[in-house]
Amino acid sequence: MEIVVHDTASAMLDLLRRPPAQRPDALREMLSPLRGPMAVLGDVDQAQIHQQGSGFRLDRDDPRYVAALHRMQQAQVWDRVQESLTAAWERISGAAPGVRHAETVHVVVVLGDPDDHHLTVRSAGYLGLGGFPGAIHLLMWPTETSLAKIDHAAAHELHHNVRYANVTWNPMTVTVGEQVVAEGLAEAFVRELAGERAMGPWATALTGAALDRAYEQVTAAIDVAGMQNLAPYVFGDATARLMGCEPVGLPDFAGYATGLRIADAHLAASGLTAAQSVALSSDEVLTNAGVPHGA
Repeated sequence: MEIVVHDTASAMLDLLRRPPAQRPDALREMLSPLRGPMAVLGDVDQAQIHQQGSGFRLDRDDPRYVAALHRMQQAQVWDRVQESLTAAWERISGAAPGVRHAETVHVVVVLGDPDDHHLTVRSAGYLGLGGFPGAIHLLMWPTETSLAKIDHAAAHELHHNVRYANVTWNPMTVTVGEQVVAEGLAEAFVRELAGERAMGPWATALTGAALDRAYEQVTAAIDVAGMQNLAPYVFGDATARLMGCEPVGLPDFAGYATGLRIADAHLAASGLTAAQSVALSSDEVLTNAGVPHGA
């Protein structure tokens, strides 16, 4: 596997020097390496998705943006992402020889919107998308947490990237079980690589009785299918509302914490590592974890 972390810092600094009318096309060019791997989504406008989501605003000048990019460069974000992904692939390829994978994985780190509550507060300043083999998209606003953990988020996303080169993901049939298993295994993988402190807050913030309640509710819905139905069970009610989905009474990222509990039960029962489990079906993981499913 060749891992290419693109120099998006230079590209964004150049973009921000241009008039606002030229910025969407500059962003499309910057994100163009992801176009091939993400073609399964159809003819989507990456600049439009960026502007509708948690990415930095293209239609205004904001002095915080350049300062944030310089802060990220000083923290060696791009180098650390490269190092983390290299170590992650070495661990996975050694643990699961012969596993299918993209020949080249293109990685972009993109500046987020400091005024976006979902990114900076709910997600502690960083998000990732890595489920399309060959593409990893990392979005961040530099906070103490995001600067410390963005490289670990990259490893989480590489686990997804390899998983979905082996496990079929169909938006019509994907289940809550598959989504939470994937997130739980990816966070367990981060812990294997770099220790518990490297894990994302979405997987560790929910504890005690609140986690017990969420676990019961998520596992009761483990066979709910269809991408349009999964958001409240995976991301929680607040994010579900942002995505236009009906809330079900779950806290933020309930599916991540539930998935980690499931992954840990699977690892304990099977004796496998999260790296070794990268291509296992959710059915096998849920069975090992003792979670009823498929009824």
